[in-house]
This record gives sequence, C-alpha cells and structure tokens, in this order.
Amino acid sequence: MQITLNRKDNSTVALISSEGIVINNVNDALDLMANVRYQECDKMILRKEQITDDFFELKTGFAGEILQKYTNYQMRVAIVGEFTGYNSKSLNDFIYECNQGNKILFKSTEDEALAALHQS
Repeated sequence: MQITLNRKDNSTVALISSEGIVINNVNDALDLMANVRYQECDKMILRKEQITDDFFELKTGFAGEILQKYTNYQMRVAIVGEFTGYNSKSLNDFIYECNQGNKILFKSTEDEALAALHQS
C-alpha cells in the first residue's frame, strides 16, 4: 500500500494506492486511518476494489461500523468506483444519503472525489 498526498490550497487529501484489498476488517480501517493521520491528513480516497465486498452488503453492518468510526474521528472519505452494478435498493439509498453530506462520499472518478474533498 502507498499513500500519496494531493494538495490544493490549504487542503490535503491522501490517495490510497494498492493492488489488493486494504480494508478486510475494522482493524484494517483503523490502521489505515492512523496511517493517514500520521501524514497529517484528515481526508482520503479509496477505490471500491480496495475494500472487501462485505462492506457493500449492508446487512453485515460492516460499512456502518467503519464509517461511524471515521465520522467519530473526523476522517472524511471518498470511495471511488462504479456502484450501479449492485442490485440493492438499500445500498443505493445508503450511497445517496452519504452523498447528501460531506463526510462520506461515493464518487465515480478520482477527479470528482478530489474536487469534493478539497471543496470544504
């Protein structure tokens, strides 16, 4: 895994690069957040392929647990990828609701994610 920082004005976003899954469980998510915080950053972008598929099965509670911890520790996150392939109304509603705020975002492209995270 590699963390690259993208800076714009007074805003810094951590871009997470990895060929494999970075978040398999809650401890992985907390370790990643600690690594990003160590870079003096409170915003990050992950690709959906870097997160275990359990995250996108809302009935597991995995997404809620991780995103609640990130929100509590004031870590803003954008998850980048194509989400239309999921045939889950609850997941689509969840993504819609997240995108109404500015803490947890689901975006189609890295450029959209960077723009949103640098904005505020």
